[in-house]
Amino acid sequence: MNITLAHQSVPHDAPPDERDVLDQAAAIREALTGLGHTVSTLPCDTDLGNVRRKLEVLKPACVFNLVETLEGSAQLIHLAPATWEKAGFAFTGSSAEALYLTTHKLLAKERLRSAGLPVPDWVAGTPPDAPCATEPGDWIVKSVWEHASIGLDDTSVLRGLTPGEVRQRLPPGAFAERFIDGREFNLALLAGPHGPQNLPPAEIVFEDFPAGKPRIVGYRAKWDAASFEYAHTVRRFAEAPSDAPLTAELARLARRCWEVFALGGYARVDFRVDALGRPWILEVNANPCLAPDSGFAAALAQAGIPYAAALERIVRDACGTAAPPEAGRTPPRAAGAAPADVTFRHEATPADIAAVREVTAATGYFSDSEADVAVELVEERLAKGAASGYEFVFAECAGRVVGYTSFGPVPCTQSSFDWYWLAVRPDLQNAGIGRRLLAEVERRSRESGGT
Repeated sequence: MNITLAHQSVPHDAPPDERDVLDQAAAIREALTGLGHTVSTLPCDTDLGNVRRKLEVLKPACVFNLVETLEGSAQLIHLAPATWEKAGFAFTGSSAEALYLTTHKLLAKERLRSAGLPVPDWVAGTPPDAPCATEPGDWIVKSVWEHASIGLDDTSVLRGLTPGEVRQRLPPGAFAERFIDGREFNLALLAGPHGPQNLPPAEIVFEDFPAGKPRIVGYRAKWDAASFEYAHTVRRFAEAPSDAPLTAELARLARRCWEVFALGGYARVDFRVDALGRPWILEVNANPCLAPDSGFAAALAQAGIPYAAALERIVRDACGTAAPPEAGRTPPRAAGAAPADVTFRHEATPADIAAVREVTAATGYFSDSEADVAVELVEERLAKGAASGYEFVFAECAGRVVGYTSFGPVPCTQSSFDWYWLAVRPDLQNAGIGRRLLAEVERRSRESGGT
């Protein structure tokens, strides 16, 4: 199957919660390639028309949706899948509507409460507010939109305030909910042929937290490996017989959350359990982290489900198909094993103008403006020949350009060469064609006096 991994563009100076998507993409690509799928990667930004045009070139059978933010904001999380829905592309996980509703925490809480599910009372600077008691209590301040515990630390817990006092302290884009000072659990769900499967519930244990320190999974607990919170916030799977009634109730509530939001593919529901043993739903995460070191992956391992097999189930759920028999899968090509009929040529032709644009777009790596520059180099070569300073090597298979590279001497130097471009179609990446193209660049540069 031809699959495109779509994730948000990540700047080089992004914080760790943003960079994490690159680890997810790398692990998922390796696992799906190992299953015989052809996998390309497509970074996404707010130029969704450009993203759509690239997908129309790539023609994936399925888009694996890892877009968690756009322009660094989770408030735009639904825009990419809404674009794919409009264009008719199958994609993994939940719908654009479900992602919007679950990411907007106030709308999520309103829908959960309307469905009769237990959520803590809350107050916000703007509606919808929950009807709640007026007596003082403890509260936790959260962002309406952001996940990954962004902005959450010990100062987020407010003690002994009335709802009115809390409302006066809320910063823009935040709300507060009653703080449940108890046990914390999360329960992951995975799509299956007969509906969602509950994975083993995990408890977050706050080891050796000093008295008075809020027992919360804040930003440092998730992302700062050098912090006390990271080292002392431990995941353990609930296996004690005395917890059996509680975990059964958590499983029931998690499945109801799946139904209320019509989720798909995979999800995670976070709970707090109060001193009386009553569970409260904190959040419904419709696109939890899928990195190999994530809580979701740990739950898969606890359930005895291989990581790659779970990804296959997510893809099949998106496509509405059952997993094919093993004999029907295409085995992955061994690294360096290019098709035998790949040939190389060095002269550019007018047909290469369109071929270069198509190949660069197919990679999903280059922007439209970058592809324009790649085409301009071909046009320069055709117009001026060697005087253009641009040399090319084209890889062809069955009469089609499947990859190319360009290079040329550096002006005002005696023997230096620049290597400008390399692009290989996704269905032939990891087959050694790129290495052979680079070898041709090195060979021809040396023959031309390059040092």
